[in-house]
Amino acid sequence: MIHAASRAALATLRERLNGVLDSLAGGSAACQALGGELYRVADLLASQPRLRRTLGDPSTDASARSDLVRSLLSGKISDDALTVVADAVALRWSSPWDLTDSLEIIADDLLLAGAERDGKLDEVEDELFRFERILSSAGELTSALDESAVSADRRRALLESVLAGKVDPTTVQLLAQAVSSGRKRSITLAIDDLLQASAARRERSVARVISASELTPAQTERLEAALSDIYARPISVRSAVDPSVRGGLVVRVGDEVIDGTVATRLAAARAALAS
Repeated sequence: MIHAASRAALATLRERLNGVLDSLAGGSAACQALGGELYRVADLLASQPRLRRTLGDPSTDASARSDLVRSLLSGKISDDALTVVADAVALRWSSPWDLTDSLEIIADDLLLAGAERDGKLDEVEDELFRFERILSSAGELTSALDESAVSADRRRALLESVLAGKVDPTTVQLLAQAVSSGRKRSITLAIDDLLQASAARRERSVARVISASELTPAQTERLEAALSDIYARPISVRSAVDPSVRGGLVVRVGDEVIDGTVATRLAAARAALAS
């Protein structure tokens, strides 16, 4: 969680990242490569407390911090990645951990931007949502991916074995970082953050919808229009099928849940009869 005083620094870093993106040739593959480098730098800072504190110390000279990181990483990462990292360490952060977290956040942004360039952002969003639904009904898999006692490499290998050949490479990379990073609280919370970040790119919110049968395109369009009217902002629907709801919909927008399913009404009726 980024502290309040660091939000301005993150906003500035995102603006500077846009300049790098403008000059970056290629689509999602180039963004994946640059994002991967930023993930590795974030992992380095997470594993090296002394370096993390030095680079994230707001009481020291900003240019000195930038020069230090350039001397350490020059020749080890690309010039574009080095520019982003040097800009990041020169900003004022509330804590060194905020610097580390922000590098991961902008790496996520890069991958989502690459998917958007290739016209695949909707596909990536949908894959993230559907994997979130799989995890909600697969407790053992979720626990295995969140198990901190298991090495990051093994958690990543497990994830990749589950997803191999089934989703876009951007989706795999986003989720692989989520399970291997020491800074993500859980895979499901990480997916929630990614869906929100993707929606924010297009200045909209995401509604997660569970139904007993698959929604038609026309039904999805009508639901998006209705929810957009209710919340007074653009809403994008991501839907999944769960026969256990029996009928109706479960709609979640942020922390708000609207449950109009037959299963819920039956449960309420049974509870009333038993009381």
